Amino acid sequence: MHRPLRTALALAASLSLSACAVPHLSLPKLPRFEHAPRAPKPAAPVAPVAPAEPTASKAARHPFAFSVPHLFPKLEAHTAPAAVRKVGEWPQVRSDITPDPDFRFGALPNGMRYAIRKQSIPPGQAALRLRFDAGSLMETDAQSGLAHFLEHMAFNGSKAVPEGEMVKILERLGLAFGADTNAATDFNETVYKLDLPRTDADTVDTSLMLLREAAGNLTIDPAAVDRERGVVLSEERARDAPAYRVYKDRLAFWLKGQRPPQRLPIGKVEVLQTAPASLISDFYHTWYRPDRAVLVAIGDFDPAEMEAKIKARFGDWSATTPPPAEPDLGAVAPRGPEAKLVVESGAPLSLQIAWMAPPERAADTAAKRRSDIVERLGFAVLNRRLSSMARAPQPPFLGAGAFKSQQYHAAQVTLLTVNAEPARWREALTAAAQEQHRAVQYGVRQDELDREIDEMRASLKADAAGTATRTPSEMASEVVDSLDDDEVVTSPTQDLDSFELAVKGLKADQASAALKAAFKGDGPLVFMTSPKPIEGGEAALMAAYQAADKTEVAAPTAPVQVAWPYASFGAPGKVVETRDVADMDTTFVRFANGVRLTIKPTHFQDDEVLVRVNVGGGRIDLPKDRPSMAWAAGAFIEGGLKQISAEDMERVLASRVYGARFTIADDAFALTGETRPDHLDTQLQVLAAYVSQPGWRPEAFEQIKGRGKTIHDQFEATDSGVLSRDLAALMHAGDPRWAFPTREQIASAKLADFRNEVSPDLATGALEVVIVGDITVDKATDLVAETFGALPPRPEPVAASESQRQVGFPAGVSQPVERTHKGRADQAMGYLAWPTTDFYADPQGARDTAVMGEVLELRLIDELRESQGATYSPQVSYNHSYVWPGWGYVSANVEIAPEKLPAFFTDVRKIAADLRAKPPSPDELERAKKPRLDQIEKARETNGYWLGELSGAQADPRRLDVIRAIIPGTERVTADDVQRAAQRILKDERMWMLEVRPEAQK
Repeated sequence: MHRPLRTALALAASLSLSACAVPHLSLPKLPRFEHAPRAPKPAAPVAPVAPAEPTASKAARHPFAFSVPHLFPKLEAHTAPAAVRKVGEWPQVRSDITPDPDFRFGALPNGMRYAIRKQSIPPGQAALRLRFDAGSLMETDAQSGLAHFLEHMAFNGSKAVPEGEMVKILERLGLAFGADTNAATDFNETVYKLDLPRTDADTVDTSLMLLREAAGNLTIDPAAVDRERGVVLSEERARDAPAYRVYKDRLAFWLKGQRPPQRLPIGKVEVLQTAPASLISDFYHTWYRPDRAVLVAIGDFDPAEMEAKIKARFGDWSATTPPPAEPDLGAVAPRGPEAKLVVESGAPLSLQIAWMAPPERAADTAAKRRSDIVERLGFAVLNRRLSSMARAPQPPFLGAGAFKSQQYHAAQVTLLTVNAEPARWREALTAAAQEQHRAVQYGVRQDELDREIDEMRASLKADAAGTATRTPSEMASEVVDSLDDDEVVTSPTQDLDSFELAVKGLKADQASAALKAAFKGDGPLVFMTSPKPIEGGEAALMAAYQAADKTEVAAPTAPVQVAWPYASFGAPGKVVETRDVADMDTTFVRFANGVRLTIKPTHFQDDEVLVRVNVGGGRIDLPKDRPSMAWAAGAFIEGGLKQISAEDMERVLASRVYGARFTIADDAFALTGETRPDHLDTQLQVLAAYVSQPGWRPEAFEQIKGRGKTIHDQFEATDSGVLSRDLAALMHAGDPRWAFPTREQIASAKLADFRNEVSPDLATGALEVVIVGDITVDKATDLVAETFGALPPRPEPVAASESQRQVGFPAGVSQPVERTHKGRADQAMGYLAWPTTDFYADPQGARDTAVMGEVLELRLIDELRESQGATYSPQVSYNHSYVWPGWGYVSANVEIAPEKLPAFFTDVRKIAADLRAKPPSPDELERAKKPRLDQIEKARETNGYWLGELSGAQADPRRLDVIRAIIPGTERVTADDVQRAAQRILKDERMWMLEVRPEAQK
């Protein structure tokens, strides 16, 4: 089912080049606090780029997280109220939309619904989701935060599973803690997630048993609740960043007097500290009931057998209390024009202008979907105009966008949102408001509408072509996402058909009318977040908006039509060598001009082709006497091409699927893109043009610099932000190539500096193209011959000089290195690392160390989270470089209260000493190895894995041996190997430590 785009995605699609590294709008949104898969461990810390909001150097990946949804949920249009769904009823019963025929929908006599689908690609995998219509909105005042607390307790003891055993059971089955075993609590739902690495009877039966235990058999022991309090409080502490505080203020402003602002999922600290287990139990027995539950099962199994298992496992589940009344969300208060200014140091300047209306719950019908599509197309035109303004010389704002959304069924809001430099907020507000006024007054042009239709059609066609190879987890998430709004689950092919019906004969006046209607409502409510106070405060804010709203605007003008100028690069290049790597289904090709091509045809994802172009030496070629310009990398793509701007390129190629992203890797300047087989020619033309004729337009670089004016404030506002900014340089012994620039360096940076850093390698560096996906060797070779093969000659790869390859690692310290942040006084982070060596110095030793790192993390979780309840997210990482001789590490980090930092370092020393003294137990070794092996196996079933692993393999065939040996080499690791790795690496005198404390405690 093609759900309406979430805000961040909608704006990215509307405002920027596909897969562009520089979004034109940075929304102050909040993460869902669900954690990314942990395939092979991440690479070494790299120099940070300038994000809109600071992020940790490595995303947390442990489960049991409360979920603060995207600031603005999905785009919706509502027409007629939906009928109340009966117990056990799926929405298709009351809709004219046919559900996806590949699903088996059903309900048990107790009211629990289920959706089952067979998906045999990737083979042997499955996704299970248990969703409860129960979130923080259902809490009483005394239970604030306990829906999320209950989610934690679901993994802390039940009638059949003792406390602390559930996660261990799953680890023995190969499910990694966090990557495969996860949960999230939202305002209106709680979802438990298991991604199964295999679908044998034991794995499936055990997983269903554990979900059944969570559904109705939790013990919620008071002692276990007390042990978990510190973990939940650590999570609250870690999430309280500027973006979250702004989110709370904005929600309260919009939904004045309504329930959602009073029921944030993390809850109230005083409740988390003192609530008895009985209150959690009351919530559990009231809201976790079969008539409020849906089980989704998608994977490589027989649907009839799965249905029988679900009936057998969940058929005896019954509610123990009467059905509860739905929470009263409160009425939308009548509002006139209002302004709200929030001053939040560490937050970027952002503006939102909102028009409020009561919520409407329309039934999911074909007519409603057509209405949604027409409205989204109207918003897409407006967003395209705002994007064009942000790309202009001396733009009035950094980014802007508009859309309509539901706020947890409490209200409907139409929003115009703007990001700007703090000193130019008035100019930004005026320009965005006037453009919105222009769109409402004059509507959209037919050529604009047709362009958005082409782009949306291309996206839907790509989705439809890849239907057969969607992953179980992707499909399970789509089903879960449909439940809150009672949407019919449909296939990508059905979605494409619906779209074509909706846009057939669609005229601009229809989209214009839909867009105009969307901006009707109470208000407008003008909300601004600023890092500093503004003169005149809220009165000045409202006056600026009202002045802009009264200004007359002219009709928009049509753009000048342009053609795509990079369809030909000259005579196709000649192939001079072809070699097959039979055991990897990979082909190496070399052209007469020196360009190397690596091709791996796969069937992992139908209609998906990934491309990576590696040019020159990347970071290893950069000067060692100053910070690199990696922070400005996004300006490369956004700067367009010599003969066409990025904006015009998007317009000309609107019907094509392609991507362009530029990064500075350790060993290459890399350009990447994702496309379809039929559009690979366009994808290669785009990337070849960026290599041979980049545009270097100054507007894009100045926009990055504009964002950089407050980036240090954003980093300094949180402990994780400081860690993200400083860690890479510290871990490389202060080497400037990993350093993030100072405020002064950003302010004084010139586009010429960036160009001089990158251009020489782009023009004359060795060039490698890697293509992985649904493509043939012959087609890939022919298309590369017409593009990269036609470029001027390129040299053979040459190793960098010894001095450029040398990089240090910090020496061990007796006391932690200190950094400070300006956030909450109870927020701190501890980080420590031991040096290892590069991968090629001891390949099997590196694999032994990886398993040792997994064991170390299990120990840290058991001690710091489970036993002490001191933290939410202890993590271990490890890396052995392929590029930097002698460089590698094993690290551990934790978010923790400042007063507990010394104990963290002490505990890690004790665990390290124990690992040196004796090998892990057989069970511990199995729980460390099996999830890691399964994660590697799952990663190897993706195109992205092979794109990364095959990069550089022609020039350095040792990389092929790495791929071949990773699974057997990991399988052969023994408990004694783990102990030897600990003895070799985890030495106290070599341990480097860092702590990030509140500034006031320095």
